[in-house]
Amino acid sequence: MQLRQWSALTASHLRMTLRDRILHAIFGVAVVMLLMVPSLSSFSMRQVQELAVTLSLSAISLSLLIVALLMGSSSIWRDIERRYTASILTLPISRGNYLLAKFASISISLLVCGMILGVAASVVIYLAAASYPSDLPIAWETLIIAISSDVLKYIVLTAVAILLSAVSTSIFLPFFGTFAIYLAGSASQEVYEYVSAEFGHEIHPFSVGIIKGVYYLLPNFSAFNFKVHAVYALPISAPELYFPFIYSLIYTCILLGLAIWAFNRRELP
Repeated sequence: MQLRQWSALTASHLRMTLRDRILHAIFGVAVVMLLMVPSLSSFSMRQVQELAVTLSLSAISLSLLIVALLMGSSSIWRDIERRYTASILTLPISRGNYLLAKFASISISLLVCGMILGVAASVVIYLAAASYPSDLPIAWETLIIAISSDVLKYIVLTAVAILLSAVSTSIFLPFFGTFAIYLAGSASQEVYEYVSAEFGHEIHPFSVGIIKGVYYLLPNFSAFNFKVHAVYALPISAPELYFPFIYSLIYTCILLGLAIWAFNRRELP
């Protein structure tokens, strides 16, 4: 019975998310950016295919980032402001199921956007590569892995936004907090490697310990980056392939568990 209620609630949230005009605007801008890829990549006469792949993946990543930021940080806040959450929780639905339904609906939206934009990007890359053939083959499988990893990355970011939304009474902390964590998580690997190398010997050991502790707490978004592999058709080893999926699953479960724990103790208007 609870599974059926959760599925119905997820479907309801998904319909609301897919009808959101903000999502339509983001999707429209993403399509326009992808349509500009062939003309922009033609400026690089020697690496048209490589530039087309780079621009396409960057456009998809930027679009998914905006979707995760806006939808993840505003969905719960808007429901509370409109008293929708209060009416839903009068039904035999737990707060945890409500949060999980929200997360699932946004994650499915990210997956759908990633699939549609991925198909559009494949067509654009094929057209650009056909105009100026490259010595490198188009690594379609690696391209799919790169887009799938981006979707996983922004699903994790959505879980971060859900956690911050569960403890915040405004939209500012979830939005700016999630964006700050995204920036920090994207640069954490480089910072960790810097302090772990010989340059780290010049830093106080206590500061190095704090930096490494923050590194392990923050989501490591660098693990989801396969853009270089897709651009230059580089092989991906099994550990590189499996790690992002396992890492995203464990990290997302921890974040959602904390979000449910915090939301259960929150007083709602």
